Amino acid sequence: MAMNLGHQIGTLSGKQIPTEFAAGEQPSSTTASPSAVWKSPAGNLRSNSQQENASPPMLTPPLTPNSAGEWSYLINLPMLRPDLSVACQAFATSSPLEMAGVEVAGTAEWTDGGRKDEKKGVSVFVMMPLDSVTNGNTVNRKKAMNASLHALKSAGVEGIMIDVWWGLVEREAPGAYNWGGYTELLDMAKKHGLKVQAVMSFHQCGGNVGDSCTIPLPKWVREEMETDSDLAYTDQWGRRNYEYVSLGCDSLLVLKGRSPVQCYADFMRAFKDNFKHLLGDTIVEIQVGMGPAGELRYPSYPEENGIWKFPGIGAFQCYDKYMLSSLKAAAEAAGKPEWGSTGPTDAGHYNSWPEDTPFFKKDGGGWNSQYGEFFLSWYSQTLIEHGERILSSASSVFEATGVKISVKVAGIHWHYGSRSHAAELTAGYYNTRFRDGYLPMAQMVARYGAVFNFTCIEMRDHEQPQDALCAPENLVRQVGLATKEAQVPLAGENALPRYDESAHEQILKASSLNIDGSSNDREMCAFTYLRMNPSLFQPDNWRRFVAFVKKMNEGKDSRRCWEQVEREAEHFVNVTEPFVQEAALALMP
Repeated sequence: MAMNLGHQIGTLSGKQIPTEFAAGEQPSSTTASPSAVWKSPAGNLRSNSQQENASPPMLTPPLTPNSAGEWSYLINLPMLRPDLSVACQAFATSSPLEMAGVEVAGTAEWTDGGRKDEKKGVSVFVMMPLDSVTNGNTVNRKKAMNASLHALKSAGVEGIMIDVWWGLVEREAPGAYNWGGYTELLDMAKKHGLKVQAVMSFHQCGGNVGDSCTIPLPKWVREEMETDSDLAYTDQWGRRNYEYVSLGCDSLLVLKGRSPVQCYADFMRAFKDNFKHLLGDTIVEIQVGMGPAGELRYPSYPEENGIWKFPGIGAFQCYDKYMLSSLKAAAEAAGKPEWGSTGPTDAGHYNSWPEDTPFFKKDGGGWNSQYGEFFLSWYSQTLIEHGERILSSASSVFEATGVKISVKVAGIHWHYGSRSHAAELTAGYYNTRFRDGYLPMAQMVARYGAVFNFTCIEMRDHEQPQDALCAPENLVRQVGLATKEAQVPLAGENALPRYDESAHEQILKASSLNIDGSSNDREMCAFTYLRMNPSLFQPDNWRRFVAFVKKMNEGKDSRRCWEQVEREAEHFVNVTEPFVQEAALALMP
């Protein structure tokens, strides 16, 4: 019979931009080569493709993490079984107060683009299931949630990330907030000594990679979008996307007498007022949603109904009347009114490849013309201004609360090795062979003292289909350099669920931020692991995860060998396996 996790573990809680390469070229250490779905290394997706070929870069070996045992807080706690106490004592290499998380994550001072003045190592957070709160505003699978939080805390995890869905909390009427399940869930996190990254999720859940449930926008917002369909992002064929309200109407009173930005600010203000007793202590970070999947981007690659499939280039989303009005004004201001009636009409379809389109092809493509420069500058700058409006509101709402504000940017790594970087362009990132598109975003984030959160940290170039010129490693490197120049802290996430040591080692390497030979005092400020589910608690996955968390907490300056860290983690996993299994069983549907 399984032992009770609540009784056993519960007592433990205490600028060089990468260029393309033609066949035969010698790759540099910054060169490249992504999939929207994790799979084993893939062959070419197009057997007869004329695409450019990218070679994987010369990778540096993983760096040795720093010594610090996060297990010490498990010692000498009441009701602890003697055999567990002995096992935990073996891991005690640091003070219990330090390892118990007395220092609030997110409140350390940051300088020089992400250097932490106090704590070494990279704190690990774990994303909660998307449906952690039900449509009835209660905690979903409460017993499983409680058991899982116990297990995560026992593994040395710093905290959890929770989506706070606009479509659940303010579902029925404007200004009618029901915090129901979130009150209980945040209290559970506090009880277990876990910190919380709260995501202000102003987007729809459903239609993107990894979406396991459907949570639409609030009922009254959808009613307005049905009345005025131009409130939805629109492509050149008139297809509407209802994941997120079009940024073209950010400041217009189109939502029952309020603008979208006012609605977002009011929501955040209500959250602050309701949970002010937890801000800066349990709730240490507010990640502000700014687009589909909570990311600062356009919905250029929607998976819903098979519209887009990896590695298609996506499509521009600027054809609602509000975006077209903005484009027209920009064209007139530039003295080119003829450019203001529409976006590019020769940019292919969602599943095209760059060389199949006149606009994105490498030689003579419209992206590299005077018109292309105008349009792409407007398209990307409009997105950045959207992010700045929301970030300004968030910074004002949460001023002097002790929480960090963060912004999430998508890791669009496919076709990164091409000249045009077409998939990034359609998403709103004006990043090409000749231009750094991430520095302007990093500078915007830096103006508000916020954190730049980036995905695809776990990916390696050689794991991706080579003919799609995927280059996640080079992309992460470019973002690291941009955030360093902008002096903004960088945090990371894995884009897809991964439980293998190869992904863990890549995360460790990326989070060390040793990218230019002068980053010895800099590492990521946090890493958020996607995601808590039954698979995470399976014996082999849990063993690898516990070792990974310990290595991340050790930091990059560790003098201890990895084998020693892994032995300690292995011992801990063996002792606690019965209790972790209860968490796995409780999470099963």
